[in-house]
Amino acid sequence: MRIILVLFFSIFFIQCKKENNGKNKTEVDVIREVPDTKKSVQPVVGQPEKKETLKKYSSENVPEKYLEIVADTLGIILDIRYATENNFTKQQIYDCPRCFFRKEVAKKIIAIHEDLKERYGFGIKLFDCYRPASSQEKLWKIMPNPNYVTPPYKGSVHSRGMAADLTIVNKEGKELDMGTSFDFFGKEAHTDYQNHSDQVLKNRQLLKKMMEIHGFKGIRTEWWHYSYRKLKGSIDNWVWDCE
Repeated sequence: MRIILVLFFSIFFIQCKKENNGKNKTEVDVIREVPDTKKSVQPVVGQPEKKETLKKYSSENVPEKYLEIVADTLGIILDIRYATENNFTKQQIYDCPRCFFRKEVAKKIIAIHEDLKERYGFGIKLFDCYRPASSQEKLWKIMPNPNYVTPPYKGSVHSRGMAADLTIVNKEGKELDMGTSFDFFGKEAHTDYQNHSDQVLKNRQLLKKMMEIHGFKGIRTEWWHYSYRKLKGSIDNWVWDCE
């Protein structure tokens, strides 16, 4: 009798263990079949990549609040003069030519370009965009005149990512005659100087009109300088990477 009971409980124990092992295996299989939703979706092979008109550079030193306007963004021309020696300092201030603005300002710049293109078939050329505070100090050392260069202790609107130096170009990409070149320091570059041809005055008025429509304001001493002052921003000194 004892032998029968021992055999009975042994068989019962073995059978239960098999059933439990089967359940555990089923549970493990189900867990493995659940897709990992944290994995990134892979792009479809052969699908053309959509070109971005606004580029948010991935470098860690570029703050999230900035966006980059790259060359030929919707036809916008970049001629970043402080990345060359073709400026009033005759020195290269930036290591390479790149153009960043605060997000809201970048979108406004593109809107101005699109507006010009739709109304007149024109576009814009950018001479300067965001300017690191350290670069502003270099400019001040060369030209310590507050009529033309903002003192570093005040902080340029360029160093806040909210100012642009620019002009208008025609369908062929040629600059409209504004009476002087960019970075010309003299009364002829002043917006209230009237001894220019009618065409020059009309061109300047067109630039002023288009910038003001989109919320920008100019300054008296430089026809090319406009800033968007509806934002608040601190002075920045990050420097972009050069590829």
